[in-house]
Amino acid sequence: MGRITARRPVTRLTLGEPPNTRVDTLAVEEPLEIRIAGRPLTVTMRTPGHDVELAAGFLVSEAVISRGDQFRTAIHCGGPGAGGEENTYNVLDVALAAGVAPPSTDIARAFYTTSSCGMCGKASIEAVETVSVYDVASDAATVAAERLVTFPDRLRAEQAVFDKTGGLHAAALFDAATGELLVSREDVGRHNAVDKVIGWAVLHDRLPLRGTVLQVSGRASFELVQKATMAGVPMLAAVSAPSSLAVELAQSAGLTLVGFLRGTSMNIYTRADRITQEPAHALAKDDRYVTR
Repeated sequence: MGRITARRPVTRLTLGEPPNTRVDTLAVEEPLEIRIAGRPLTVTMRTPGHDVELAAGFLVSEAVISRGDQFRTAIHCGGPGAGGEENTYNVLDVALAAGVAPPSTDIARAFYTTSSCGMCGKASIEAVETVSVYDVASDAATVAAERLVTFPDRLRAEQAVFDKTGGLHAAALFDAATGELLVSREDVGRHNAVDKVIGWAVLHDRLPLRGTVLQVSGRASFELVQKATMAGVPMLAAVSAPSSLAVELAQSAGLTLVGFLRGTSMNIYTRADRITQEPAHALAKDDRYVTR
């Protein structure tokens, strides 16, 4: 695996004080080329680590796969300029299960996806409106509000790399009924962090993610709502604002969308019936990862 952080010199300047030079810790951002059976599909800028999960989650978002058994293997291979001899960990070749159709060229991302916006490299705007195979609207899961308000702090407590760099987004998956933290991931791109969480579910054959809450550290964009819907997640909560298009998609899909989840308050934009004010049952004894 490549480096997650890097050390670089920085000059610290405070008005009225002399400059101070020191070494700062930065979050690493590197390209990952995802291939399907040797054929390039996309390049995304990401924080190295959990690359197989990232690829698996990306393929769910693009409607290429929808079950764990459709993702067979993935292997890092030599990167550009390495002559195929040196493993740069920046090229990942995925093998799909027999009978799974490879991505069609009309949804392939022609150049690259930036870490700030997963939609920037879409080949066409029509490809954004991917239809999920899961009926999110029918999910009867609910979550107690007093449990939901604990999720942002619990996600923040898992952000080890953010503590060092202050430069990463994060996403976590919680069990709505018990409050158990199933998995959390960090990445320089918010969409990548979500893809890694969904990819974890793919590799553990847990799709659809019924009865769960996807908690994100930033805002709720259209793409994050789409990714949640594609994975069968019924509830998405963000500490910041949603976009208008995110709310429209959540309403259409029947997904519960929560924004400005801070302290003891929140804004519920869609499907408020899933958020209850009944006292939450005792949290599970171990609210840590089920996997590292």
